[in-house]
Amino acid sequence: MRVLVVEDDIHLGDGLQAALRIEGYAVDWVKDGEEAELALRAQPYDIVVLDLGLPILSGVEVLDKIRTRGSDVPVLILTARDTAEDRISGLDKGADDYMVKPVNVDELCARIRSILRRAHGRAIPKLMHGGIEVDVAGRVVMRDGAQVDLSGKEFAVLHQLMENQGRVLSKRQLEEGIYDWESELESNAVEVYVHHLRKKLGKDLVRTIRGVGYVIDKES
Repeated sequence: MRVLVVEDDIHLGDGLQAALRIEGYAVDWVKDGEEAELALRAQPYDIVVLDLGLPILSGVEVLDKIRTRGSDVPVLILTARDTAEDRISGLDKGADDYMVKPVNVDELCARIRSILRRAHGRAIPKLMHGGIEVDVAGRVVMRDGAQVDLSGKEFAVLHQLMENQGRVLSKRQLEEGIYDWESELESNAVEVYVHHLRKKLGKDLVRTIRGVGYVIDKES
């Protein structure tokens, strides 16, 4: 899952980027509204964490541009302003949730997970497929009742495929979900991670669509 953090406070932005990476997200961080616009036009994101008080373009202006062009990317607003008018304005502009600074990182991560569940039409916090159970919050994977140890990147690939059961994801889409701007992209990384998932979770879990990508089929 790829997150865009838009925050001009260096201390907070750096802290959010570090915390979200620990949670397994690929995180890009920009510091003003114009950079946010450029990033959003160049790269698909699963969610945007957006400060309102930004230089050049305000967070409200960025949000308005996102929704005006028809993008439904989830947006979580951060702001130092805690008035009902501010909250109403942001939500009416198309924000999915709202947090007031100072930010509790654990709560932020929980809100992101909740928003992403809603975006994918899920109410429960776990992903299921056959005997595979993925606890996204706890980053725990079970197979037939036994815990399976996965690396961070293996978990990220599995999370994307489980979240999109029945939908073929290209190699590029999977790469975008596990590598941010500061990561060094390995040419055959996705193939390696899929191979490891098949060894640990069953050779039939992930199906290759030759020339297109990978899919975990929906259960009938």
